[in-house]
Amino acid sequence: MRHEIRYGKANVTVYRTHAEQLTGVTPIRESPFRGRDNTLVAAEIEVVVRGEAFLDAYTKGDNRLVVATDTMKNFIHAVSLRARARSLEEWLIEVGTGFLDTYPHMERLSMIGRDLPFPATVVPGDDGFEGSERLFGRDRCDYGSARLDLARTEDGTVRITDHESGRRGLQLIKITGSAFADFARDEHTTLPERPDRPLYIWCDIGWRYADASHAVLADPSRYVATEQVADLATAVFHEFVSLSIQHLVNEIGLRMLDRWPQLAEVSFDAENRLWDLVAESSADPRVKTYADPRPPFGHIGLVLRRD
Repeated sequence: MRHEIRYGKANVTVYRTHAEQLTGVTPIRESPFRGRDNTLVAAEIEVVVRGEAFLDAYTKGDNRLVVATDTMKNFIHAVSLRARARSLEEWLIEVGTGFLDTYPHMERLSMIGRDLPFPATVVPGDDGFEGSERLFGRDRCDYGSARLDLARTEDGTVRITDHESGRRGLQLIKITGSAFADFARDEHTTLPERPDRPLYIWCDIGWRYADASHAVLADPSRYVATEQVADLATAVFHEFVSLSIQHLVNEIGLRMLDRWPQLAEVSFDAENRLWDLVAESSADPRVKTYADPRPPFGHIGLVLRRD
């Protein structure tokens, strides 16, 4: 009988103050992003551990090598306290490397994280902005994500075996500049052609580097910040007159690969959440009312890889 073993701790929320600043990111014209001061960083972190050393816990109830998942939670917080954490990916590799260095019977693991963004607003104090105070609040539905698969090599070092960075939960809307027409029609087709329409999509974007070390800030100038990806996607969405959502995500992907030659792959998972038209003004056809769409929703996927 063959076994595939995994266990771990999910949904570990960590709020870290005064992490190291992220600097040296290469700017792009679509984004004002230049770096993060990281006065407050927050993430939801998951560790998934794999290794044959844990087999006896499953087959014999022998827990002597089992690191309790509550211990894993405490370990994530302990390493997070001393981590540089300039980016989510760097945070994850610091925690993951800590696990593999501390527990030699862990052969490999996955570190998964999602940002809990708290953008800062500076408000004046009693002495004007000299004594200003920084307030943090949640104001976006989209967030950064990352996954690193790590393994210990024969010489004891830790290497990245797979990775993906992402921007999840983007919601993009415009009221003109999109079309969906000339699609296949048969006896089952009821959807009208729309040469110009509003467009509302939910979109997840992922990317992989040709050199995984760039994901973890081996060279900050080669790092692709998740804020830059969100800004680029928003810029293309509003600039580009698309003939379908498929057409749109391909254009965003091509722009990403053009802006960041260090990326080997970009991927998209998009849903069409366009509202249902309810009423239209007879005096001015631009004036319309819409209602939330009824499910099911159109689902579009794309992966672009360099040759």
